[in-house]
Amino acid sequence: MTSGFESKNSFNFNIMLKTFLLKTMLIVVFGGFAIITEAQNNELVTDADSKYFRLVPGSENSTFNRVELFSDIDTTWEKWKIRGYNFGFNPKVTPMYTTVNGILSTPYMIQVRGNENERNKKRWGFHVFEGYANDDMSRITMLVNKHVEMGKPVAEMYYYGTVYNHSDDAYNWFRIGSDVKQHSFLFSRDKAVFYGSLKLSNALTLGNIGKNNLRKEIPEGDDEQNAEESAKHVNFRELKNSGDGTIFYDSDNHIVAIKIEGKWMKLKVEELPKGVSYDFD
Repeated sequence: MTSGFESKNSFNFNIMLKTFLLKTMLIVVFGGFAIITEAQNNELVTDADSKYFRLVPGSENSTFNRVELFSDIDTTWEKWKIRGYNFGFNPKVTPMYTTVNGILSTPYMIQVRGNENERNKKRWGFHVFEGYANDDMSRITMLVNKHVEMGKPVAEMYYYGTVYNHSDDAYNWFRIGSDVKQHSFLFSRDKAVFYGSLKLSNALTLGNIGKNNLRKEIPEGDDEQNAEESAKHVNFRELKNSGDGTIFYDSDNHIVAIKIEGKWMKLKVEELPKGVSYDFD
């Protein structure tokens, strides 16, 4: 027959066992360290490990919280030795990458916000997304406000290859429309290939090219730093290597030129017929 003392000890043991199992589950859930976080009267109460995981009150006098995750700054982290990790970051002020070993899924959205200190929050303060290919070097990149062109900030997307510079060889094709070979629309640094039809709802403007827009030699240095002169060389190269059907407006001679059977020819144009005019003349 079990004594009252033994029953009490057995009861206490069961409570201790359940408590131990509960704490073990918490440790597993939060990645190997216990976190005890409590918001009381909008004051954050945490333990020593909570600098990696915090519950923050949603607003003043709110009983609802939001989650923040943090990684330490460690200049000796081995990944900082790899160009694909350190490129555009300063490890002295940038936290190590926070990794989720699983699939991220949300019923809402993923968002990258600007802040008062863009640098070292995103690569150079510009990159908002990067997805790496199986070589762990080539990547799809989306960036915002690296450039201003024609008076407006620019958002950009490209497929960057393994040649880490700004030359034409550094950029692969970016396909839009489908994943079917020889279909849809391909874009690279200075070329686009449309396998599908193109329907315009407005005017088509031919390239307006004269001697001042052409450069035979490749400019020295980085193409990003010599963008204007590099663009002139691209004009020359593409017209030089163009095939039949290539067409452009020769701004020096005020003619439309088209290549037929490997020879540049003038496209014949005429005055508008009598009675035809446009309000936008």
